[in-house]
Amino acid sequence: MADAFLSFAVQKLGDFLIQQVSLLTTLRDEVRLLRNELLFIQSFLKDAEQKQCGDQRIQQWVFEINSIANDTVAILETFSFEIAKGDDDRFSSRLKACACICRKETKFYKVYKEIESLKQRIMDISRKRDTYGIRDINNAGEGPSNQSAMVRTLRRTTSYVDDQDHIFVGFQDVVESLLAELLKAETRRNVISIYGMGGLGKTALANNLYKNPIIVSSFPTRAWICVSQEYNTMDLLRNIIKSIKGCTKETLDLLERMTERDLEIHLRDLLKERKYLVVVDDVWQREAWESLKRAFLDSKNGSRVIITTRKEDVAERADNRGFVHRLRFLSQEESWDLFCRKLLDVRAMVPAMERLARDMVDKCGGLPLAIVVLSGLLSHKRGLDEWKKVKDHLWKNIKDDSIEISYILLLSYNDLSTALKQCFLYFGIFPEDQELEAENIMRLWMAEGFIPRGEERMEDVAEGFLNELIRRSLVQVAGIFWEKVILCRVHDLLRDLVIKKASEVNFFDIYDPRNHSISFLCIRHAIHDQGEKYLSLDLSNLKLRSIMFFDPEFLNMSLINFSSVFQHMYVLYLDISGGTIPDAIGSLYHLKYLRLTGIRCLPSSICNLKNLQTLRVVNENGRLCQLPSKTADLIDLRYLDAPYSNPLKRINKLSSLQVLKGLACDQWKNVDPVDLVNLRELSMHDITKSYSLNNISSLNNLNTVTLCCEDDESFPALEFLTSCQKLQKLWLEGEIEKLPLSDAFPNSITMMVLVDSKLMKDPMPILGMMPNLRNLDLLRAYEGNELTCSDNSFSQLEFLRLDGLKKLERWHLGTSVMPLIKGLGIYDCPKLKEIPERMKDVERTPYR
Repeated sequence: MADAFLSFAVQKLGDFLIQQVSLLTTLRDEVRLLRNELLFIQSFLKDAEQKQCGDQRIQQWVFEINSIANDTVAILETFSFEIAKGDDDRFSSRLKACACICRKETKFYKVYKEIESLKQRIMDISRKRDTYGIRDINNAGEGPSNQSAMVRTLRRTTSYVDDQDHIFVGFQDVVESLLAELLKAETRRNVISIYGMGGLGKTALANNLYKNPIIVSSFPTRAWICVSQEYNTMDLLRNIIKSIKGCTKETLDLLERMTERDLEIHLRDLLKERKYLVVVDDVWQREAWESLKRAFLDSKNGSRVIITTRKEDVAERADNRGFVHRLRFLSQEESWDLFCRKLLDVRAMVPAMERLARDMVDKCGGLPLAIVVLSGLLSHKRGLDEWKKVKDHLWKNIKDDSIEISYILLLSYNDLSTALKQCFLYFGIFPEDQELEAENIMRLWMAEGFIPRGEERMEDVAEGFLNELIRRSLVQVAGIFWEKVILCRVHDLLRDLVIKKASEVNFFDIYDPRNHSISFLCIRHAIHDQGEKYLSLDLSNLKLRSIMFFDPEFLNMSLINFSSVFQHMYVLYLDISGGTIPDAIGSLYHLKYLRLTGIRCLPSSICNLKNLQTLRVVNENGRLCQLPSKTADLIDLRYLDAPYSNPLKRINKLSSLQVLKGLACDQWKNVDPVDLVNLRELSMHDITKSYSLNNISSLNNLNTVTLCCEDDESFPALEFLTSCQKLQKLWLEGEIEKLPLSDAFPNSITMMVLVDSKLMKDPMPILGMMPNLRNLDLLRAYEGNELTCSDNSFSQLEFLRLDGLKKLERWHLGTSVMPLIKGLGIYDCPKLKEIPERMKDVERTPYR
């Protein structure tokens, strides 16, 4: 892990020497010497990290290297910042700064002294290396060439589809049994409890039931909440209500004013006339369920509640007449089946490797999580000798004839490259049991410097890293759309490992309000609640790189001392209830990632954040915010997602921009986007027929486009799409008076969604001729009563969804249509009399 921090520092020192060409010779020599010493130390790190688990002295040695690397980066960035803000003439400002370095009265003299101090600390570390017997075993390690090879390997796919995601090895009988309980004729509100130890798959099983098409159609109202060990009953009640009513401004304002008793009564009233299914996931205490169950009214209409828990007494006492299912361990045969399904290349497993693997799988004791993580580990080991080494490691930790799952998880963690370790540890910063947006995670990795810069786009490399963690079964997929992972999470047991490892290397710390404490050695702080109490700590001497607030009760932004405490910040993540952002935020010159919630107006000072890569404003119910007019000066911006109210002038200056979301049509109409050469994804709303969208045609690298009409409006002509020759994913939401001919859509389109199109003419003859279309969703898109798919159409289609086609009565299908179809979803098509015979055997895709 320290190797990654050190590599970053070495890179910074090299960049510094190149950029600060006018440095005094003395200072240049000191910087060069510091860089060389760090490079030398780096060659010993692999041996040290392998030995540190059993030796606290070596742990401390690695920590000191960590500290030096972080201090080096902080010193260089502060120096660069002071020079850059001197005046507009950078060259003259550098000359002025360097001329002052040797004058003790200037602040630049401090840089020289701090680098000398770092050099002395490195000398001390080098002496300790010999004492602790740390040797150089890193010559064939992760140098630049090997790192590039790793990046290429991890990028072997940029999409992720888990073909086995719907299959529960050994659980099919369980699924059928629980479906029967959920759907049986009993009208009493019934509670189905699923319990078993961590890693057995309780949440995955509940999720499979929750998304089952039969359940979706049988329960018009569904909600899912996760309780976890630390819970707040009012928050749980609010979340259920929001999932039922939606997140309108009126609903949110109402819920904030309610007491716990009011929320309970309100939820009871909501459910009074509804047949509902609510999943209450990860319940640890009986009290948690007791505090909720009064709100789940029994209207004698067949409503159901599913509870998942690790504790038998919670399951048994949830409902005296409820159904309790204890999730069993897998049999030997089932365990082996699961292992093989998750192994990346089963064909490469020769008989001797199979014998080793069967031994290891047997020792997993039928625990699915252990089996899939072991499979992920062995998938990345080549040959019999490598598999023998894994077995030797595991056999040292057999207890009661089985392998401790914690050791399998640790072995898989240790097998990660340093870059992947950093990315994996980052999952622990977030609150327990959260489903995390994949794009958000990847943007954070980029801001933190975990993603190496090179020939590949950072976004593509980050996606490869995420997919690698998924393939190793260290990260779970929670949602996929358009063949991309959009939601992910880590299992509780893996999160425990992450917290432990993060603590060992001071990667991050989570504020503990009970003890009013947090580690001052960590450069990343997470605050899950009581943010105001955290800010009362003395943070004045810290050099924090990231701070992340997950505190919906936090409102007083003025308490945050942007000008001093957060001066070295790379990441500022404020998942709070809003407030006013002070002008001092503009002093965070190093900031690369800024996420704000519930903000109406951003100060003009954010335009000083010249290093900002990601700017995201998340407002409930489409509430708009006001961006400063000079936001287009943020020339390093790669991702902009903010529902802003005023036109963003000179947006074409943002030539680094990869993703642009939250844009209203009238803010785009006068834009000349010719310089947005890197834009890959565009999302635009409030489109009306009177606007022309033809300027989109000059965006030659567009991959994904989402266009949404204003209410009761229709699209202008869509022929401009013809010029977007790299377009693969298209979402059109709003009335389309006439669907253009298929040759108006670029042949590159593979995914398409039409929503509220109100088409009167059958769209299938046109859509069926698109040569590469693999996914098609029609949601309230067609108002006719007949669909016809002619022979030889939809030659590449794999997934089709028909939803809300209220008038559809007949669907005609030619014999050679959709030869590659894998999944079919039909929802809310009440008049459709019959599904074509050939489609009856196609798997029904879960509702999403």
